[in-house]
Amino acid sequence: MKKIKTFSALILTLISFYGFSSSYTLGSGDQIEITVYGEPDLTTKVKIDKSGIISFPFIGDIQVIGTTTKLLEKHIYEGLLGDYLIEPQVTVSVVSYRPFFIHGQVKRPGGYPFQDDLTLDKAIALAGGLANRASSSDWKITRIVDGSTTTINATVSTLILPDDIIKIEQSFF
Repeated sequence: MKKIKTFSALILTLISFYGFSSSYTLGSGDQIEITVYGEPDLTTKVKIDKSGIISFPFIGDIQVIGTTTKLLEKHIYEGLLGDYLIEPQVTVSVVSYRPFFIHGQVKRPGGYPFQDDLTLDKAIALAGGLANRASSSDWKITRIVDGSTTTINATVSTLILPDDIIKIEQSFF
């Protein structure tokens, strides 16, 4: 029975990761690379600032915060199609994600670069481990979901996303 639960947890983790990567919305602090195949002058890396606006040749300013890489690819494709290129092949990829934050009863609280497949136990390890007075189970994640702030009770296997704020509470015993 335990193997079935473990396998189910693995499947849910994979589904949520692949769902995350395809539906990830860009935000301030992300660095993206835009490539137009065969057009090296149109290949660029840019870090998204708080305004959320990037400038792209022949298209001008583009609002990218809140959009996915696929939607941005489509927007650039449509902007280049016809007047500038016959059949542009546009790829947008995230080079580095915005950070996550961890505070409370960890040895080195602060902001850390997000990594693919990051779980809470790995985030705690990045922060130097739990402090002596840390709770072994009272862990919360504050996350923005569809524009509203949500607090999640977390376990070691909870997936961490960019911009998450993790709080490790103090143990009373």
